[in-house]
Amino acid sequence: MSVIETCYRCGTRYDDEFRVRCDCGEPLWIDAEPTTAAWDERRDRLGMWRYESLLPIDRPAGVARAAGGTPLVRTSGLDDVAGGRVFVKDEGENPTGSYKDRGSAVAVPHAIDAGDDVVGTVSYGNMAISTAAHATSLDRECIVFVPEDISRVRLELIAQYEPTIIRVGGEYGALYEDALELSDWLPIAALVSDDPARISGYKTALFEICEEFAPETPDVIALPASSGGFASGIWLGICDLERAGVIDEPPRLYLVQTAASDPITRAFEDGSTDPTPLSPDETGETIAHSIGNPDPPSGARALAAVRDTGGAVVSVSDDEIRAAQRQFAVEGGFCVEPASATTLAGVSRLADRGEVSAEESVVLVPTGTGFKELGTGGTDVETETVHRTGLADRLESLLPRRAD
Repeated sequence: MSVIETCYRCGTRYDDEFRVRCDCGEPLWIDAEPTTAAWDERRDRLGMWRYESLLPIDRPAGVARAAGGTPLVRTSGLDDVAGGRVFVKDEGENPTGSYKDRGSAVAVPHAIDAGDDVVGTVSYGNMAISTAAHATSLDRECIVFVPEDISRVRLELIAQYEPTIIRVGGEYGALYEDALELSDWLPIAALVSDDPARISGYKTALFEICEEFAPETPDVIALPASSGGFASGIWLGICDLERAGVIDEPPRLYLVQTAASDPITRAFEDGSTDPTPLSPDETGETIAHSIGNPDPPSGARALAAVRDTGGAVVSVSDDEIRAAQRQFAVEGGFCVEPASATTLAGVSRLADRGEVSAEESVVLVPTGTGFKELGTGGTDVETETVHRTGLADRLESLLPRRAD
């Protein structure tokens, strides 16, 4: 495909597929050539590579081939909570347990094709894990910049892929710009959260959802929001399908933030075009740490996506997140990380406001597995111990006898 980058805001086009930002300051994305085909005919290709013709690279080797193709599951047990007909798009089924694999599957090989032998990223969570995994699967070095106070559990999750891990003191949020500057004069490709190749990979989640719903289109898609990168990718996918004539009415995009750090929500409610970065005094601690971003680099683009599709942005508390995480597990059978549970909590709140109706199809997108988080919450689990000789009597007190 012809690789051209475009600014969603001012429309400036760049014949430079490795540029990250427009001269106007907004992030770029890679335009795919419009196609008249409803869906890619490459039925022999698994996962996200069914849509290879709409991606900026050919299908690579390595763990990238396992990315995408996650299940979309009708989950009626969550209907009453969400206020609509719920479908769960479980991105925790990706190779490293999060949607980040879709972005890394494109961004890492894309950087290598440009001649970069070392890739890097600024992350202490899913993006670090994913970038390191995809780099090592292609026999490339990876450098991960993490905050100085990173937890031991997170270090272990990242370190299993043997990247170079550098703890960085000072203002960690400023590392986004630092990493891009480092790429200008050192032989390292810093694959930040809104790298255009990452955004191209993310749009394949939208393609999969719409292909499963075809010829209909889901009414609502709900995502957690942090940097705004995933929302940008979903919106890019919608734009691709609209240009191709595949869909007429886009799904409404609902983005959900943690109330402890919600600049996109505040901008949406204020009618602003750009989120205002939050100061340390305006942010708090949250169990949804992976989306606690006070200065989202793609926040303005996420807002544009929501408004273009007639959606909304909402914030939820940690108590609401905990309740939704339990409902995902008990009513749906899904183990999701706290950030992912925000989707159910947010849609529930929107349904209470009358923005979701019972007959509408609602796609919740848990962006990461909760299994990475287990053992970190300090929650006591209630159990009892029974000697095997007394097991039958104990069960008889809990369960009714079978009818004769």
